[in-house]
Amino acid sequence: MARSWHSTLTCLLLASSSFATAQTDEPAAADDVPPRNASERAAAKDPSSSIIVRGRPWLFNRETRYSHSLPEVDGATITVTKKTTVVKLGEQPTTIDNNQRELFDRLPGIVLAEQQNPTQLNLSYRGLGNPQESEYVLLLQDGIPLELDWIGFPTLYYLPVPQTIGSVQMIRGGSGLLYGPEPQPVINFISRAPDAGRSLTGTTEQVGGTDSLFSSFNSICGTAGDWNYLADYSRRASDGQRANGDYALNAGDLHVGYRVSSQQQLSLDVHAYSLDSGLAGLMSGAQFHANRNQTTTPDDRLWTDRYTAVLTYENKLSEHDQYTQKLWTGYQDLVTRSDKYSAGALLATAATLSGQRFHYTGLDGRLLHRWGTGDALTVGYTAYSSRSPYDEFTSQNPLAGRNDKPGTPLYLDERKTRYAALFAENVFRFRHFHLVASARFDHEELQTHEVLAPHPSLVEATYRKNIPLFGIGIGTDFGRGNESYLNVSQGFRPLRYLDIASPFSNFSPNNNPAPTKYLTYEAGVHGWPSAGLYYDVGLFQVNVRNRIESQRLTQTETLDVNTGDTRSRGAELEGSYDLLRMWPQSAPHRHVTLFANASFLDARFTKSGVPGQTGRTPAYAPRYVLKGGVTLREERHYTISLIADSVASQYFQDSDLGVGSTPARIPAYTVIDLSADYVVAGHLRLLGGISNLGDRHYYSRVFLFGGSLEPARDRAFHAGLAYDF
Repeated sequence: MARSWHSTLTCLLLASSSFATAQTDEPAAADDVPPRNASERAAAKDPSSSIIVRGRPWLFNRETRYSHSLPEVDGATITVTKKTTVVKLGEQPTTIDNNQRELFDRLPGIVLAEQQNPTQLNLSYRGLGNPQESEYVLLLQDGIPLELDWIGFPTLYYLPVPQTIGSVQMIRGGSGLLYGPEPQPVINFISRAPDAGRSLTGTTEQVGGTDSLFSSFNSICGTAGDWNYLADYSRRASDGQRANGDYALNAGDLHVGYRVSSQQQLSLDVHAYSLDSGLAGLMSGAQFHANRNQTTTPDDRLWTDRYTAVLTYENKLSEHDQYTQKLWTGYQDLVTRSDKYSAGALLATAATLSGQRFHYTGLDGRLLHRWGTGDALTVGYTAYSSRSPYDEFTSQNPLAGRNDKPGTPLYLDERKTRYAALFAENVFRFRHFHLVASARFDHEELQTHEVLAPHPSLVEATYRKNIPLFGIGIGTDFGRGNESYLNVSQGFRPLRYLDIASPFSNFSPNNNPAPTKYLTYEAGVHGWPSAGLYYDVGLFQVNVRNRIESQRLTQTETLDVNTGDTRSRGAELEGSYDLLRMWPQSAPHRHVTLFANASFLDARFTKSGVPGQTGRTPAYAPRYVLKGGVTLREERHYTISLIADSVASQYFQDSDLGVGSTPARIPAYTVIDLSADYVVAGHLRLLGGISNLGDRHYYSRVFLFGGSLEPARDRAFHAGLAYDF
């Protein structure tokens, strides 16, 4: 079976390569290489021109291409031969409240494990891991990791406010060689940039909705001479669908940029985020069907604050060289309160306060050098360190606050991370195809020092690993705006703090599993053959070796071991067509865009140390994920979107078994969302929408332990006004 799969990938590449031989005469250049003659300059001025400059097919229909995929060389990053998707949020209605589907509708294969309040983001992809807190997906904001601790505790309790995001980028396969060791994909939120043409502009929006929702977003920005700036503040609060499902979110951003010279610029970005949220609790399958709105934890609470500062220096050293350096530092905490009940008591008698705090600093430097005719080399480094104390206390006050530390300490652990990487990539241009070679060397170091623990022995250990990673990609340009791609890349999942020390169990002194490794094959064809039309059809296979699982040795001791391998393979398709581009002169500012994407997945355990596991389907690996919709848009007038998401049934644990009254499979579901922005007069906009239009009662999030599930959001409405000046 594997041989036939690899043969299919090879045939797909050879077919497109042979067609390209008849279509092109010389290598294409990188995306921002200056035009060399009058015809190229004319084509560059008209991004949707049907002219294909001889030897430069990248100039064809660039507006459509870059509305859906990344440039071949994006800044100091090479993305050619890697499967990419770009979503521009300015071309869809404003996202309000906690409807995370609207951010990811246009990203094929992304599976959301939904929850009713915004405490965290839960994503999975291609059956490669549990979506809980997006632990198997690398999420970035402007290239900076968003996780609590990028390496040691890669969970996500922060999401940029959608109104502050200009676009969302998704990179598969070779992502580990660009940004980090995580397998795939990378999802990068690109912040909105200040208005370059005005010294002062801004917006304010005020929205209300179901369950006493109040959402306020306010921003100003502009450019004056060599300076540019942006500042925004957001406030969102709701009572929630269930009792103790309330939340209050405050967030703000500040950007200041300065152009030092025509070649150099410096910028500072500060992001602040604070969330106070109730935790209404999980429930069994029987409880969900009896009353999905019941509250099982009436007083549990979660608090998280995040403050990050990013300093960016960019220097275009010459016509062929560009350097980018980033320095970031920050702090985030995660504090939870869990109530305890005495036997037979209706009210809580005590609480456990669990606090994790993360102090992190990172450096990322990249140099891009262009050489030859369209060839480009990027080299760089990343360095990261963090300190993360973890403590738990008991309190006799069931309503103890986040900063209270009375009562008895239960667990104290001092944790540290050191991580460094060196990487290089080069795109070579040949007569009829291009080749990308990639290499990365990663060093990971985790330290734990347990001072107090509920288990018999304390762990004081240092875990170190050095791992080289390699990748290769091949692509061809052919016909009118078509390109093939083939990418084979390695990746690995770093060990986490909880893999070497945990308050929940005592690890064996011999606990030293090998990191989980990934080998990804990605091949396909994408194109932009006419204005407004984009398509991508691809096949993939991901081989996973050395999955890590905990095994109990004794009543008090566990060991993390490498228990097996999995294989995920399938197809991804996406397409978008702006119908009115067929008559561009009659309606230049109007758009009727139909889009659809699909992911078909076959995931299996190919080897396992767990009896009976081989051949089973891993958790969170639905056979299909289908998304599609229509967007009606007239620039500076209205934007209306109707979108449907359909996800096949999926197991919530690798054993493919249910727990108690919770069935083995999360049932399939389809959800429809409607949202709109409408300019009623001058600068005044009306905002509105209905999430879960059909009021589908479903769940997509189940915890492995106990089979406890969280119901998804019922139908919800929002409406409000925005003023742009």
